[in-house]
Amino acid sequence: MKPFLLVSLLASLAYASPHSSDCRCRPHQSCWPSPKEWNALNRSVDGNLVAVRPVAAVCHDGGAESEACRAVQALWSNSTWRAAQPGAVQYENWEAWPEQNQYCHIQTAFDQPCEQGRISLYSTLATSAADIQKTVRFAKGRNLRLAIKNSGHCFLGRSTAPESLQILTNGMKDIEFVNDFKLKGAPRGRGEGPAVTIAAGVSLQELYHALAEKKRVAVAGAAHTVGAAGGYIQGGGHSFLGPWKGMASDNALQFTVVTADGDLVVANEYQHPDLFWALRGGGGGTFGVVVDVTLRTFDEVPVIVSNLNVSTPAGHPDFWDAMTEFHAHLSGLNDAGGAGYYYIIPQLPWIGNASISGLTVGLMFPNQTDTAKVDRVFAPLLTKLKESPAVTTQYASILLPDIATLVSDVLITGDSDSTGNIVLIGSRLFSRDLLVSEDGPKRLISTLKSLQWVAGAAATGHIVAGGAVAQNDQIIDSAIHPAWREAATHITIGHAWDPNASLAEQEAIRENLTNVEVELLRSVEGPNKMGAYLNEANAYEKDFQSSFWGSNYPRLYAIKQKWDPTGLFITRSGVGSEDWDAEGLCRVKGDHCGR
Repeated sequence: MKPFLLVSLLASLAYASPHSSDCRCRPHQSCWPSPKEWNALNRSVDGNLVAVRPVAAVCHDGGAESEACRAVQALWSNSTWRAAQPGAVQYENWEAWPEQNQYCHIQTAFDQPCEQGRISLYSTLATSAADIQKTVRFAKGRNLRLAIKNSGHCFLGRSTAPESLQILTNGMKDIEFVNDFKLKGAPRGRGEGPAVTIAAGVSLQELYHALAEKKRVAVAGAAHTVGAAGGYIQGGGHSFLGPWKGMASDNALQFTVVTADGDLVVANEYQHPDLFWALRGGGGGTFGVVVDVTLRTFDEVPVIVSNLNVSTPAGHPDFWDAMTEFHAHLSGLNDAGGAGYYYIIPQLPWIGNASISGLTVGLMFPNQTDTAKVDRVFAPLLTKLKESPAVTTQYASILLPDIATLVSDVLITGDSDSTGNIVLIGSRLFSRDLLVSEDGPKRLISTLKSLQWVAGAAATGHIVAGGAVAQNDQIIDSAIHPAWREAATHITIGHAWDPNASLAEQEAIRENLTNVEVELLRSVEGPNKMGAYLNEANAYEKDFQSSFWGSNYPRLYAIKQKWDPTGLFITRSGVGSEDWDAEGLCRVKGDHCGR
């Protein structure tokens, strides 16, 4: 049994708060579990309950010269390490609680106190469904704020919650392949073909490694420490393989879930189909705790990788004309099977003190082998770009033997991403109809040009829809925003601030992003035409229900009330979160919790 150390944090948490049955029980209240109760929970989960401090605490709590502090400093930006720590997430702004002046950054002076912030007070380091069930029942029975963390890779901070009990699923790593998967409850003799079942904590790099050994392919993303079974698939899961095989959620066959009552259920098209529908796009940490998910797999195929770089002298007007041309040709690239990512950087520091304006594009064409054919698809765009003497282009394409090589040698190299930074993002889906219209590309680029740009800042485009994503509109019934079936590109922008920034400075950045820049992006096609990808969007998105789910939201809200009527699973800008305050601590409308 692991040693369990109780920590006393009441002194730092003793500010006033409501004493009401409308609120979660909090550490300074008499309803808070006693040490005896915490120790009983620890015994029930085989010693896997730990008291949690922010990872930077070892430096601030008198240990500035310690070996532990040096280790944290060395690993601070390592996403794989962060994923496994109950006291960290991937983006450190979600570890802080600026509204209560609670911070614990590695970049600030170590003689400053380390406050708990939004980091959970306790965590069950789950190794089994039983660990999760017991923790869920404990949290529900004592009216505690519950937080679910897989890897903490969430731009909206859904993996953290102040004064909470955490369930960390990152240690659940089982992977099982089957040649013909049988859905629970399906008619005898019906199989779904080759599939893989992955436990909740399997990261994308671990999934890809296992797939490569079996010479199989699954639809997934392009980051080391995204937890495939967590918010990624439950939020829809866009992919560079999307135009070839659909969204990741389109290829999810079955989920094993711990519900708000602590029951272990299997959800698929035959059993609990409403829950299955919601888990494919309704958002992670909202309808239950996923223990495992089963995904379709496909035969390995070759893939063509193309790269296009476009640049002008910094600030040259032809740069934005080139961006318009690129977006005018984007649907043609997509129609030819292209998918991938691009980065628009209006002020890119270059050699010496010089700067350029740049675009870099990486597109993949799965199950294609004719590079000359791909080159011909790019040719009309290259011809247009070369009409301007101010525009420099570089283009190349190469055939790779399989998807596994693409992943290991191009998309996910090494063993971690660089995270541990501060970022707040905004996003919008843009339709194919917009990009093939006469003035659509120009309107989009005019809007992007009007945003605030600092040196090195980028707008990231994701060409991850079209093709099978669009075609699945007639095949797949799931909770993802219907706009995904019409989309051509998903564009994100982001802003950062210094760890020492004041609350007022942070709020100014949030205000500009939320009420100015995201609103400009929405205005390109109108507020009700498209939407935003709920996994990569503004944490303070206005009318998030419509932005993230469109016409699916009423059905999702009804399913939420059926499976979680007391709101045990509340996430930032998640289904049902409008019934709670910003941190999910107090109910602001609806039925009272805890009664």
